[in-house]
Amino acid sequence: MKKLLRLMKAFQLNGKLNRKLNVMIAVIMVPFIILVIYLLASMINYCNSYNQIVRNVSLANSYNIDFKKEIDAGMYQIAIGSAVPENIQEKKDIRNPYEVLEEARTDFAKLQKSTLAPGNERRVKRLLKTFDTLEKRMQEISADAGVSGHYEENLVRLDNNIRILTEVLQEGIQEYIHYETDHLESVRYELEQKEQDAVEISVICLIVVIAGAVMVGFAISRSVVKPIVGMCKTTEEVALGNFDVRVEVNSSDETAILAESFNRMIADMGELVERIKQEQLNLRDAELKLLQAQINPHFLYNTLDTIIWMAEAGKKEEVVSLVSSLSGFFRTTLSKGRDYITVREEVSHISSYLEIQKFRYRDIMDYEINIPDSMSEYPILKLTLQPLVENALYHGIKNKRGKGKIEVQGAIKNNLLIFTVKDDGIGMMPEQLHMLYETIEKEHSDSEDNAGFGLANVNERIRLNYGKEYGLTFSSVYGEGTAVSVTIPI
Repeated sequence: MKKLLRLMKAFQLNGKLNRKLNVMIAVIMVPFIILVIYLLASMINYCNSYNQIVRNVSLANSYNIDFKKEIDAGMYQIAIGSAVPENIQEKKDIRNPYEVLEEARTDFAKLQKSTLAPGNERRVKRLLKTFDTLEKRMQEISADAGVSGHYEENLVRLDNNIRILTEVLQEGIQEYIHYETDHLESVRYELEQKEQDAVEISVICLIVVIAGAVMVGFAISRSVVKPIVGMCKTTEEVALGNFDVRVEVNSSDETAILAESFNRMIADMGELVERIKQEQLNLRDAELKLLQAQINPHFLYNTLDTIIWMAEAGKKEEVVSLVSSLSGFFRTTLSKGRDYITVREEVSHISSYLEIQKFRYRDIMDYEINIPDSMSEYPILKLTLQPLVENALYHGIKNKRGKGKIEVQGAIKNNLLIFTVKDDGIGMMPEQLHMLYETIEKEHSDSEDNAGFGLANVNERIRLNYGKEYGLTFSSVYGEGTAVSVTIPI
């Protein structure tokens, strides 16, 4: 018993889990498979024997009565000279006795090979010899049937040879059927005994299999459950914020691999949490810098100066409109501290901004906003489009001689929101465009250039919130204008 317990303990600690499960399956399945194969082989063997005996009896029984009648009737017609073997069937509607004899000899030759009853092979062999003797006597009668003066002799031969031999053959066939049937009963009895043995063996095998399965299953469950319980306790510690805890497993199966992976996951989670904290700090820093940029004192001073000289000039309606746009601009900028606003609110924000700037730059700036209503209710990061519009004005339109236009467009494509801010301003040289890409690709850009800072800030916020596959793309031709596209997921 102690040796068995040591073996079970070693089984728990050593080996892969799939190997343990395979052992358990083998303990359950192998005995059953052997038992099923044994039972199937026995059943098939006895069923084949049973069926073969039935076929043999059926075949022999077909000659039990008709054979004697057909031979006797056919030979009588030949003996009296009423017919010859070649045309007997055509004249008298009686089967040719030679054909009947040949069929019987062929069938009983098969029975000699397939018979299973003890002694029946010898009996069939004796019947085959009797068939040969019968054929010789039939030939004697057939030879003298066409010669005059042999009528009485052939009738005597018919009575003393043919009918006696057919009687002997009929008795031999009945004897064959009798012993074959007796063997059928013995096969049936053996089959019943095998069924009883199979039930007893199945019960014993079932008891052994259940006992083995319980022992192996208990060993496997302990080897699996114990480490999992340890991982559950460790998970509770991790849930409380302790990323220094680790799982200890003293086995070499898959649970050990799982524990190692679990420990690595805890370590990665700790690093990830720290990285997320840092990214959140970076995101808040970027948002704060952008908010500070939007509450630009120069922009506010210039707007208030514009309001003052309009008021002095008596342009009350324009003052009301400008104050309303300024109020809407800062209301959206603050947005009660929300990070996300709807596309409609973002459009209202850039409309307010462009209206304010149009009062100041009415001679050089025009704008157009084409964003479909179907996009209005989708959420978007606050202050995504306004910095792009501001960049288009200050670094595109203002640097161009003559009047320019800013266009803001939106579209939905492949579950993406795509916004484009285009201007027909001065544009950029290829090297300027390259430097701009380098600026916005730098994380935590501290560029003093307003264009670089604003665009880099927007790009960084988009990537921190949506993923690095999203952000800004640019196209620009010097002297023709610039287009900035924003791609974010719905």
